[in-house]
Amino acid sequence: MVRLRLKRTGRRHRPSYRVAAVDGRRSRDGITIEELGHYDPANKKPELRVKLKLDRIDYWLSRGAQPSETVRSLISKWRAEAAK
Repeated sequence: MVRLRLKRTGRRHRPSYRVAAVDGRRSRDGITIEELGHYDPANKKPELRVKLKLDRIDYWLSRGAQPSETVRSLISKWRAEAAK
């Protein structure tokens, strides 16, 4: 099963994350199928914290991919901001 989840990048004590479509049996930072965006919680500018490719996320969700809880909340927040 394909999962949409975060992949940790960045340096020590300042993590950033990539939102990725991954085979559910792979490790957290293992091989990804596709990169779907990024999340940088330490960025001071709120508009630069999250950047997602919603068209590709919708594609993977239509194919049966399951998002993690964190990715699900990021998607809903990003859609709410895009609707403003």
